[in-house]
Formats: sequence, C-alpha cells, structure tokens
Amino acid sequence: MRGYLILESGEIIEGEGLGKEGETGGEIVFNTSMTGYIEAITDPSYKGQILMFTYPLIGNYGVCKKDFQSDGPKVQAIVAKEICQKPSNWQSQESLRDFLIKFQIPAISNVDTRYLTKKIRTQGTMKAILKISKTKLKKIEIENLKKKVKKIPSISKMNLIETVSTKKIKKIKSKKGKYKLGILDCGVKKAILENLIKRGADLILLPYNFPAEKILKLKLDGLLISNGPGDPKRAKETIENTKKLIGKIPLFGICLGHQIIALALGLETFKLKFGHRGINQPVKDLKTKKVLITSQNHSFAVSEKGLKEKEIEITHLNLNDNTIEGLEHKRLKIKTCQFHPEASPGPHDAEDFFDEILEFLKNAKKKRH
Repeated sequence: MRGYLILESGEIIEGEGLGKEGETGGEIVFNTSMTGYIEAITDPSYKGQILMFTYPLIGNYGVCKKDFQSDGPKVQAIVAKEICQKPSNWQSQESLRDFLIKFQIPAISNVDTRYLTKKIRTQGTMKAILKISKTKLKKIEIENLKKKVKKIPSISKMNLIETVSTKKIKKIKSKKGKYKLGILDCGVKKAILENLIKRGADLILLPYNFPAEKILKLKLDGLLISNGPGDPKRAKETIENTKKLIGKIPLFGICLGHQIIALALGLETFKLKFGHRGINQPVKDLKTKKVLITSQNHSFAVSEKGLKEKEIEITHLNLNDNTIEGLEHKRLKIKTCQFHPEASPGPHDAEDFFDEILEFLKNAKKKRH
C-alpha cells in the first residue's frame, strides 16, 4: 500500500500506507513521547487530528488493552517513521499494525518525521489529508487533493466534543464511596476516572451539555469538567451551563475543562502555534515552588488578560513558554489545571491534583453538614 500525506502548504510526502484505504483529513500535530502510543491513539482529545509521533519507532511493545483511554482509537490517522511489525512484550495482545488495520485507522510510515516536526514548529499546525492507495497516484489526483486539503474545516469550526462525550448518565461506584463527584464528559480519559475512584469518589458521568439545573438536583459534592478535543470556544452549551454553576458547587477542570471554566469566568483563550503534546513539559507550582514534569495534550491556552479583576490567581506556569497551567479562584471553590495529572503515559509528579480535589470535596461536605 502507498501512503500520500498532502499538507495544507502544498507539500506531498510519500511513504508506506497502512490501514484504511481512501483519504482522511484533519489537523496534523506531533507528540514527542517515547512511549504511550496506545494511550495517545485512544485519547479522545485527539479527535479530528492526524497524530505524528516524533519518536522514530512505535509499536515495539505491541498493544495492551489495559492501556486504552477510551473504547478505541480516536485519532483520524497516524504518521510515523517506523511501525514495528514484531513487538516484544509478554503483555502484548496484538501488533500495532494489526490494531490499526482492525480499527480501520489509516497510517503512513517510512517518512521523515524529523523534517515534518521542524516544519510544523516553524509554520504551526496545519490541515492535511492522508491518502492510502494500492496504486501510484496520478498527477491530476494529487492536484485535486491539494485543492481539497484547503477546504477541510478548521478545528475551531468543528464541534468535536459531541462525538466523544457519553450520551447517557453513567454511575461508577468506588469501594470507599466517600464523595459524589459529577464528571462533565467532554472526552474524559479512563485514567482520570481511575484516579478519582481509587481515592474514594463515586462518579456520575454526564453528557457534555447536561443542563446546570439538572446538575444541581443531583446534590453532588463537586463537578469536574474533563479533557476533550477541539477549540474550547466551540463548547458553548458547556460554557453557559458552567456559568450557572459558579458559586453553587465546587468546580474543577482538567485540560479542556480548565479552558471551559476560564471562559465561563470571563477570561479568554487562544490557539498555540503547535501546542503541547508530550510527557516532559516542565510546570512550576507557584505555591510550593516545585517543578513538575507533566503529561500534556492541548492546542489552546488561557490568556492572562483580565485575571486580576476577576479574583483568579495563577497556580501553575509552563516553564517552556510561560503559559498558564493552573488556576484557582480566590473566593469560590474553583480549581483547574492545563496539564494531565493522571499522566497515562508520563510521570506521576502531578497526581496531587486529585488529592486536592478530594480535599475540596471533604471541606465542602463538612460545611454542608
């Protein structure tokens, strides 16, 4: 199979094609992690994106279902230097190649990912089409694809959250059952749920657009707005419902949830040139002065404009570009983080965020009783 990666800039990259035959469009982004390819491929935050791995070899330890962060792949397509055909790992259930073929996820390998990464770092994320074909494309076919790639809608014009959110309310009990925490599911990762459950939170998973009035009737101890794909400004229903909940219930946000809460508080968000995607992003905790090495996956960030007027303080900063990584309201019970405290993959430096959520819930419950 032949693979053709057509970039919005007009460039054509040829390589070995794999997976679903045909063409798939999306925004091409890169992830710098050396491991964790299955967690990334199944992360709902990558919906609408063509994911390129900068590490030159992926698939060497195969596919383990326990690493899934959702019910299956969420990426549009995969770009890699090399995809291992014979994995070595006692836990492996299948090869990455077989996994991609089974789920009909198109992929291209044997391409210069180092060159492509430098191009994206210089020009920023761009739209792309991956074409998988059994035969060599004719010149006119390539020219048509060059025109077609420019017509792909921007990620900021797509409502991707509704494609990955739960459609029904789901209840997940923990062994301890100390607190009742709602999860507004914008594309939540499995590891986030697992971290909260093992700390004693009974979870109620809610659709992303679940009305504020109904949330209040559930008598929750708190509400977490999860990670998810796309531009936070597209989550208009979630933002409006969050506005109605401010001051009435403890609110927490992770990644996209952090951005949604910021917008609900009247702050602004903006798109980063090429985003943060990897497992070694240095973040400074401004309270403890400690530096955390964190796992991240996001295209957008919260602007500092208007922070002081709104009684919101920055709790964490990214040391690579000084973007906001955490917020806390000075008066209300609101706490957020841009990084992924659950990692999966990545270091566990930031897991304390979940302990802080449980501490918030504990204090809120004490005051009610």
